[in-house]
Amino acid sequence: MTAVKLGTQAIGAAGELLVQYQLLKLGIDSARLTTDSGIDLVMYVPGHHTAATIQVKANVAPKPAGGKGKLLLSWPFPDTSPAQWLACVDMSTDSVWLLPIELARQLAQQKHGDGTRLLYFYTDETIGPKALRLSDMTGHRLEPVISALLDDHTRELP
Repeated sequence: MTAVKLGTQAIGAAGELLVQYQLLKLGIDSARLTTDSGIDLVMYVPGHHTAATIQVKANVAPKPAGGKGKLLLSWPFPDTSPAQWLACVDMSTDSVWLLPIELARQLAQQKHGDGTRLLYFYTDETIGPKALRLSDMTGHRLEPVISALLDDHTRELP
């Protein structure tokens, strides 16, 4: 079977569907928006009285830093994103990290002149202590984030 190279729209749609699937497995209802306004999904967490918005960014697989360095996952996102949450997807492992947008802005290592930020972390754990690594992001996986929201109904959604 010949692999088809996915375009950016297909990668984005696959990322949104993966996030929706994982949310639904945890009992969270969500819906895709039909227009590209910087918000891809709206989720409703039982016990909370408001819906929350999510921007989804997806990668097919890790890439070498700078084209030939250690492998990393990276997600550019607009600094002015109107979403409350940023979902970062790695399609090669069906992994999703879910961060409040303000935390994503703080963790982003680069801020570009075009109004985007770049959040990235290395999949290689041998990288130096100053760089974000996959193990640093464990608490931001979708499952523990949603579990915390489900357990604490007094916690406001960002």
